[in-house]
Amino acid sequence: MAASSSLMLFQILPSSRRFTSCFVPDFSSSSSSSASTSASCISPNSLSFFPNRRSFRIRSRSSSNKSRSVTASSVLQALIFDCDGVILESEHLHREAYNDAFAHFNVRCPSSASEVLNWDPEFYDDIQNRIGGGKPKMRWYFKENGWPSSSIFQIPPEDDAERSKLIDTIQDWKTERYKKIIKSGTVEPRPGVIRLMDEVKAAGLKLAVCSAATKGSVVLCLENLIGIDRFKGLDCFLAGDDVKEKKPDPSIYLTACKRLGVQGKNCLVVEDSVIGLQAATSAGLSCVVTYTSSTANQEFKDAIAIYPDLSNIKLADLDLLLQNVVAAK
Repeated sequence: MAASSSLMLFQILPSSRRFTSCFVPDFSSSSSSSASTSASCISPNSLSFFPNRRSFRIRSRSSSNKSRSVTASSVLQALIFDCDGVILESEHLHREAYNDAFAHFNVRCPSSASEVLNWDPEFYDDIQNRIGGGKPKMRWYFKENGWPSSSIFQIPPEDDAERSKLIDTIQDWKTERYKKIIKSGTVEPRPGVIRLMDEVKAAGLKLAVCSAATKGSVVLCLENLIGIDRFKGLDCFLAGDDVKEKKPDPSIYLTACKRLGVQGKNCLVVEDSVIGLQAATSAGLSCVVTYTSSTANQEFKDAIAIYPDLSNIKLADLDLLLQNVVAAK
């Protein structure tokens, strides 16, 4: 392998976690062989290839094709981003906002009535990777740990109407708190996101964002992180409020395909968690994963590629990945 090759990236996770490999195809390196190279897992010791459960062959390209372009006639016709965890690494910000809301409303569950509810990082990483959306998270937690007393209801609510009001009130306050954090100017988009979005629009392809979060918080994130012009230039934007079921239900991606007017086989989703991956694949869409510190130990067996971030990923790389997926079917 030539020293200049950027064929792959890899990250070795802590010893308690599995080794996650990430590959970035090098389409510019010349090759005298017509043999294909398999996109697969890499041993950190030997750097040799080991096929993963769903590997697709990446052809070596000659230097004469290094400027390969992607157009509206390519297999890839739409790129769909998740927001939290993909456009920005935000889970710790959401956790902070939830804990501030619990403190503001003096939320105390029967299981620990002596202290205000506080979700620690380990617990939040677990729940956010299993349950999509803030309201479903709280509803699940209160069912498991007892409905709480609070300044909203001094006596724990017993009927569905009061329980829904409790959750709605906490979620609304949390959303406003989260907006203040985003507006603070201390939050940046993840590496490569802005560049890749601009590549998509320059190529004449469709660009979308589909998030399980509430619309107000997602709109604020996008306007502040990708800019108002890019946000207005999206061909489709869907939030958790726009569909009846949250991820991992596929509804949000099925709806996106309809609004984009693009077949599922021509769409590619960028997600950061198993929940999002399941939503995409259940809708019949291919998905690449750009994991975060809270999702790095998850099993992304159905992803067509796994990356630590998008800093070295180009639109042509993703188009070629999708070409190989379609060709393999």
